[in-house]
Amino acid sequence: MNKAELVDIVAKEAGTTKKDAENVINKMMETVIKHVSKDEKVTLVGFGTFEARSRKARTGRNPKTNEPLHIPAKRVAGFKVGKEFAEAVNRKGK
Repeated sequence: MNKAELVDIVAKEAGTTKKDAENVINKMMETVIKHVSKDEKVTLVGFGTFEARSRKARTGRNPKTNEPLHIPAKRVAGFKVGKEFAEAVNRKGK
């Protein structure tokens, strides 16, 4: 599913216009990004937690030449799935 399909489904399920659904989805995404980029956790109970994680610098290898190369430390976005979400996915798989 892509964003346009999500907007369609949310609009239909919420009984609202696609434009209103898209605005809400966009604002939610902007808000999560803004707060996670400030090292704040965003927890949606039952869904999951978004957070920034730090990765240490490390040595990697160029796959073409097999030469070692330095990979600098950086921050990445992380998501930990919530209990209800994980259980729903697990039930569907059986």
